[in-house]
Amino acid sequence: MRVQIVDPSAQTPPFDHALAASLARAGAEVELVTSSFVHGEVADATGYRVTESFYERSSRLESGGFTRRALGLAEHVPSMLRARATSADVVHYQWLTLPALDASLLPKRPAKVWTTHGFLRASDSSGPGGLRASRRALERMDAVVALSEYGAGRLTDAGVPREKIEVIPHGAFDYLADLPVGDLPPELEGAHGPVVLLFGLIRPYKGADVLLRAFQQLEIEDAELWIVGRPLGVDMDELRRLVAPAGARVRFVDRFVVDSEIPAIMRRADVVALPYRDAEQSGVLFTALAFGKAIVATSVGGFPEVAHSGDGEVIRLVPPGDDAALAGALQAVLADPTERERLETAARQTAAGQYSWDAVAAATLALYDRVLGR
Repeated sequence: MRVQIVDPSAQTPPFDHALAASLARAGAEVELVTSSFVHGEVADATGYRVTESFYERSSRLESGGFTRRALGLAEHVPSMLRARATSADVVHYQWLTLPALDASLLPKRPAKVWTTHGFLRASDSSGPGGLRASRRALERMDAVVALSEYGAGRLTDAGVPREKIEVIPHGAFDYLADLPVGDLPPELEGAHGPVVLLFGLIRPYKGADVLLRAFQQLEIEDAELWIVGRPLGVDMDELRRLVAPAGARVRFVDRFVVDSEIPAIMRRADVVALPYRDAEQSGVLFTALAFGKAIVATSVGGFPEVAHSGDGEVIRLVPPGDDAALAGALQAVLADPTERERLETAARQTAAGQYSWDAVAAATLALYDRVLGR
């Protein structure tokens, strides 16, 4: 089977790589069609080929600048039209940059599948790339993949027929866990006590402020909180003001973190916190699972589905926005090595089971067969 995976703006290189590689291992001929990723290195293609035919000029400019945005808009329609010329049996979209416009630019053939990353968050549903703007493009798809039952419910509520929706979970990023463990970034060296980690893009819905308030309630004097990732729409000065009472016990690495830095950071962390106010699913969660970390998260979106996916508790859940409950859960996990080890074991087992990429690939290929009428 010939599969083309399309991520025009290179929004999710780790997911693109893991899906493409797992489909290739399962016997598919896979091409990833995307753009240059300006923020740093991406994983080497293993068993599949990569074509960077989107935004050939603008994607190489500094992210966030006016020139990049303006040139990207000028390049968008030609990039989408070029992508229509494919010999693939299935085109699997990961993102559509301008879904309201892209609905008119999608090819009639071959079969089309769309994995609905990100925009199923309730807070993002009405934006320019949100669920409301995406309805026409969703109608053009032969199948729509949700990463959780929660996401499937959001799509159904928006009018997508349930028979068109397939729930295929996110996979655990085991390729990151297999990378060599290098040195910690200089900003994080020298920690002696337990570490709570907030990782990934730092965005308002991810609740860094809630975690900062919770951390200051912990009764473990040598504990540290690491907030690691590129800020996006967050006032870092305000976060640093919240940190003042905790002083040096809170450290920031407020930049994009490349793949090669992740193993050292994840392996040093004792607990990974996801204090999100809103979510459909999270790549950070599936990174933490791959590293076998104890995870404390809020009961939003698809997180409870992962928390209850094993024989026992996989993730410690707390209500969103409740800093006292978050502090209590972090305290309980950090203060009890046996409980922390139990959560770590559950994470590793879950990552190797239903959230393995081989399982994801098998379910994805079965979906392709169905839309092709095989």
